[in-house]
Amino acid sequence: MSYTATIGLEVHAELKTASKMFCGCKNDPHHGEPNTLTCPICLAHPGTLPVANEEAIKKVLLFGKAVSATTATFSEFDRKNYFYPDIPKAYQISQYAYPFLQGGNLAAVELTRVHLEEDTARSQHDKGDYSIVDFNRAGVPLMELVTEPVIHDAKTAGDFARELQLLLRTLGISDANMEKGEMRVEANISVSKDADKFGTKVEVKNLNSFKSVEGAIEFEIARQTKLIEEGGEVVQETRGWDEVKLKTFTQRVKETAKDYRYFPDPDLPKMKITESLLPEIMVKLPNEKRVLYQNLGLPREAIEILISSSTLDPFFAELVEIGLTEEEASLASNYLISDVTAILTINPSLDIKSIKIEHFKELISMLVTKEINSRIAKDLLVELFDATEGPKDIAQKKGLMQVSDERSLISVVESVLERNPAVVAEYKAGKEAVIQFLVGQGMKETRGTANPATLLKLFIEALKN
Repeated sequence: MSYTATIGLEVHAELKTASKMFCGCKNDPHHGEPNTLTCPICLAHPGTLPVANEEAIKKVLLFGKAVSATTATFSEFDRKNYFYPDIPKAYQISQYAYPFLQGGNLAAVELTRVHLEEDTARSQHDKGDYSIVDFNRAGVPLMELVTEPVIHDAKTAGDFARELQLLLRTLGISDANMEKGEMRVEANISVSKDADKFGTKVEVKNLNSFKSVEGAIEFEIARQTKLIEEGGEVVQETRGWDEVKLKTFTQRVKETAKDYRYFPDPDLPKMKITESLLPEIMVKLPNEKRVLYQNLGLPREAIEILISSSTLDPFFAELVEIGLTEEEASLASNYLISDVTAILTINPSLDIKSIKIEHFKELISMLVTKEINSRIAKDLLVELFDATEGPKDIAQKKGLMQVSDERSLISVVESVLERNPAVVAEYKAGKEAVIQFLVGQGMKETRGTANPATLLKLFIEALKN
């Protein structure tokens, strides 16, 4: 029997602001000693009053523009009541009836709403037979996004989460590092025999990697399907994901909105949002970059690597601003993705920003005009970090400019042939592939400066004669 899986996602992302959501404490929960970035407000001491962070609100409104959401003209904060050790006030300041954003679309997935709230403290349960709580994270601005239940497979859910992370980083709203908990995904999953009806929804919480998102959804679809086939009933509940066993497990019965007893926070004023408050998008969005780079002839895989890299993408975007031909764009992306990445991996102290854009562009132009070959380009690339001179000046001083003049290379060819009579004999006996060895010897003799195509041509002509 055929079953239909229906998936909706809830994603929390910590926002990059100077201070916390409702107080002046530094927003830096991953640094500093535990419980040092706190104050009476975020610790909920009696008599304290919260003040909403304008920067956090504007970041959410900026996100709304990027996903074509409808911005509220009126909004307010609510109290979401529940007790847990990591909630200082025994309630969370969130939004219920009047979120900042409604609707919108991202990665072909329709959005329901986006609202703003405060993060909880961080509980740790791995120190012994007790738990400890760090309140540095309590009160950090947290954007929550809810999708429509329009996803039907794990891959689509994973792709959506990846695109959301990319957009958040592109806009500078959040670092969205899932390993640090800066972006956390919850999946609502149901399975039904009838494609027109939803099954019983199960929520899997706190998925902290794309692999976990996809794995938990696949497991739940299989678990619920098997349960239905065996005549059982799916229970509406909240489940966790076991990274080791690769299976979900029961945590608690799922609460409903009524259980949280939402009501407007009396300490925070109502908000009227006007057009003048809406920030402008000052960067190219991922899809805009995709179109731009496709028009430069880059393959899809290279485009995704570039736009997903916080290191490579700004550098390549600046190159594009200067102006690149299709050939230059292809070479530039290849050298960035392979060679520059390798250099930075081996030497983590180096910074791509120390390469002057005009120097890198000159290097690529020299490759196009065949003033240097790829071997020399790789050597020059290392020297461009913190360089005051351009690659052409460096190459000329070190005698690394490519030699394409046939008259200059004939003596090299003759020398290589004289030293390798056995290889010459093999070639004449029909083993033509050995000519690549001879070309390699010629490149070695010229310290990589010879044009390999010219060498090949000269070797073929000499061997024929």
